[in-house]
Amino acid sequence: MKERENFGSRLGFILVSAGCAIGLGNVWKFPYICGQYGGAAFILIYMVFLAILGLPIIICEFAIGRGSKTSIAKSFDILEPRGQKWHHFKWIGIVGCYLLMMFYTMVGGWMMYYAYNMASGKLTGLKTVEVISIFSNMLMSPGTMIFWMVIVTLFAFGCVALGLQNGVEKITKIMMSLLLIMMIVLAMNSIRLNNASAGLRFYLIPNLDSIRQNGLGTVVFAAMTHAFFTLSVGIGAMSIFGSYLSKERKLTGEAISIVLVDTFVALVAGLIIIPACFAYNVKPDAGPSLLFITLPNVFNHMAAGRIWGTLFFIFMTFAAMSTIIAVFEAIIAANMELTGWSRTKSVKINIAALIVLALPAILGFNILSGFSPLGDGTSVMDLEDFLVSYNLLPLGSLVFVMFCTEKSGWGFDSFLKECNTGEGMNFPKVVRTYMTYFLPMIIVIVYLKGYYDMFAGMGTKVLAFWMCIAFLFLGFIFWFSRNHIKK
Repeated sequence: MKERENFGSRLGFILVSAGCAIGLGNVWKFPYICGQYGGAAFILIYMVFLAILGLPIIICEFAIGRGSKTSIAKSFDILEPRGQKWHHFKWIGIVGCYLLMMFYTMVGGWMMYYAYNMASGKLTGLKTVEVISIFSNMLMSPGTMIFWMVIVTLFAFGCVALGLQNGVEKITKIMMSLLLIMMIVLAMNSIRLNNASAGLRFYLIPNLDSIRQNGLGTVVFAAMTHAFFTLSVGIGAMSIFGSYLSKERKLTGEAISIVLVDTFVALVAGLIIIPACFAYNVKPDAGPSLLFITLPNVFNHMAAGRIWGTLFFIFMTFAAMSTIIAVFEAIIAANMELTGWSRTKSVKINIAALIVLALPAILGFNILSGFSPLGDGTSVMDLEDFLVSYNLLPLGSLVFVMFCTEKSGWGFDSFLKECNTGEGMNFPKVVRTYMTYFLPMIIVIVYLKGYYDMFAGMGTKVLAFWMCIAFLFLGFIFWFSRNHIKK
């Protein structure tokens, strides 16, 4: 049997795992919701939930990966007691990785397209209406989006084809290092702009009035939800990197390092975006309009804006690519373990598969724009994002936590032993009760709150229908793990 690959360095593991966690939604959404929900006060609440919610789940993924030395495709099979059926849950992770890449490669292509437009000067000197038309024309042009999606897919799979150390680790280390350098340079430029101080106050100074206006419960839920979704946990994209990790260091310290890098990127992204928006008196809207309409207009009014805009979209491209490469590695590892294919064969087949699977999201903005799967104004991408973000991520996380704590699963003692193998910080045994009962309850609350937020505006009957669907999924998870499995 071929010896399993390992990371060449601890730094490589941290940067690759952090690259997986750092997503585009985190970069463009965090600064806005931070300012909206109380600035520094929100950051403190967010950090608490990262510690009590995100961190234990990422440690569970790493422990399962390292304990089994396999991807999500085989890890439950290896670690579960004889006769148990946790291995059926592997499909949550495998399907989740594919679904995520069905629209994420497209969005990564958007970033690369805008980096090209900025560098070539095609956005320079345009009026606001003309900037809006650039984004609209891109969405209405399936050929343009397919071209850039294919470029992103080929580059990412090219990295994966080179192997763990020579491809994924080496290239991600370079990208992440450049990303962090560019972020610091961009942030320094933003905070030096005229009137940037107003943006810094909005972003960083605790605003208790904002918390009172929104309601403490709303702010807490916003912090809890973002802390959960920011780390890309629940679909095995993290456990694969745990499987490549040696036993030299305990897992708690490694996971904390990754959470800190992810949080640093989110905070610095705010220092790039918010002061620049305030300096030019534009509203820092969340989502695509911020990146593709608001910020290009900001750069057009900024001295050397073409340079700063190009750097910004290269940084966003790197943020997207680091996640895509990481998830592609999880997909390829699962393929090799399930089929026995070589890495080269798995890459070739999945290049074709992912290009075809990305087409519905692209066509959903043009040829299939009349299809609104989740109500008026929604697209195929919204459906795919809903399936991943509101279903597979929380349900997968619930399975990971229960597997590490249930006696019918791996069990807390085995989980704790794996966590605390090596040098470094121990994972505390005292949190056993919290992880067994309270952490699953918090995940369930985040899951149900996501459904409520998604469908609350569509009427009572629609909301009731979808909440019933959510409870059915939860009921299946608990029933299958605690009753259907032989004791």
